[in-house]
Amino acid sequence: MRPSLDPTFLSVPLAHRALHDLTAHRPENSLPAVRAAIEHGYGIEIDLQPSADGVAMVFHDDDLDRLTFDTGPVKARSVAELQRIRVRDSREPIPTLRQVLAEVAGQVPLLIELKDQSGRMGPTDGALERATAQALADYDGPVAVMSFNPASVAWMAQLVPGVARGLTTYAFPASDFPADAGPDAEARRAALAGIADYDRVGASFLSHDWRDLSRPRVGALKARGAAVLCWTIRSPEDEAIARRVAQNITFERYFAAHP
Repeated sequence: MRPSLDPTFLSVPLAHRALHDLTAHRPENSLPAVRAAIEHGYGIEIDLQPSADGVAMVFHDDDLDRLTFDTGPVKARSVAELQRIRVRDSREPIPTLRQVLAEVAGQVPLLIELKDQSGRMGPTDGALERATAQALADYDGPVAVMSFNPASVAWMAQLVPGVARGLTTYAFPASDFPADAGPDAEARRAALAGIADYDRVGASFLSHDWRDLSRPRVGALKARGAAVLCWTIRSPEDEAIARRVAQNITFERYFAAHP
């Protein structure tokens, strides 16, 4: 089964990590940024990391250091602890996925990226994926899930087969691949760069680096019916270039035009 993206994902620009703006006290992946995106009629892209007790938290980094006044791994803290940690430049704490779902409530499309938990784009234990699936179980709105790690997307295919899923992709240069990724690292890197797992995980879309949209594999998948989104656009000029291939954008630092 390969569920398709809701059509709104191809018509409503997606605010990267929600409509964040530190000058307005709306940090990335925060509830204020989510509310602002809804107010402006934008779709929303968010990131997930797991708490120590298996709750999906809306947070980009593995560690707390950059985005909060605390330090250390997100996954070392319980949800109760994380909910007491204020995100920098916001009056509110790190939100759970359930809290974001309650705010969005189907008003705009929601694109959820599960961050790699293996450290090497390899097999995962499924904990974040199970937490995500549990939160989505009773959600009624346009939603899709994706990850750079195909193993995570494969988990989601098992857990929530009716939710559209995709791969977050780019060139995967050797310089970006973990040095300790194991003896099969080069084969895995080549497979990721070649988007080799698209059919295996039952993906229906890509979210690809906009600077690499001319990659032949992207064009071939689009010709087969794959929806092509892109990341991350930061100006109208770059948006115009990206839309020559991409059917929609993930954007930040400006207000994307509504079609």
